[in-house]
Amino acid sequence: MSGLRARQKADRHRRIIEAAAALFREAGYEGAKIEAIAAQAEVSIGTIYNYYENKGDILGAIVSLEVNEVLNAGRGVVARPPANVGDALDTLIGIYIEHSLHYLSKEMWRQAMAISTQLPDSPFGQAYTALDRSLTEQIRALIARLQEIGLVRQDIDGAALGELIFNNMNMMFIEFVKRDEARIPELRAAIRRQNRILVAAIGV
Repeated sequence: MSGLRARQKADRHRRIIEAAAALFREAGYEGAKIEAIAAQAEVSIGTIYNYYENKGDILGAIVSLEVNEVLNAGRGVVARPPANVGDALDTLIGIYIEHSLHYLSKEMWRQAMAISTQLPDSPFGQAYTALDRSLTEQIRALIARLQEIGLVRQDIDGAALGELIFNNMNMMFIEFVKRDEARIPELRAAIRRQNRILVAAIGV
């Protein structure tokens, strides 16, 4: 019975997240109502409040889903990176960027960033920071792997380099999210252009 209950709970979570993501896109974060999310997910309003305290918590769950999916995909790149530093970085960062609007719209990202900035010590703010840290750690792990296989110089501070690459990518992503007219290919090209400088400096 416990296995069945777990599957049912996971199914309810999935339906709520999918319904909320769709409604946040259609009506905007402020315009989407909990009642509408419940109706589209085919659950009661009480069920939603059993899992989430407010819409911000639901948005946080969507952000977590987005980031955890790219982290899972990124593990394969870290384990078996392309045999070129530039390609390795571009492949990993490409996973992050190309997936970034799968569940979330730019408006949803702006809302998530605002909540994390305004309420950094809230559960949402702490979770958002932890997700950023996980992405940073994955880039650092890729640099360490490239050092292991002799593609990146051993004297490079890989941990600091990973932080630098993430921070730069993150700032460029924030600028991308601010502008509705900005497109993913432009963002990826801009990140590649800046990373070429690092790649030239760190390669063996």
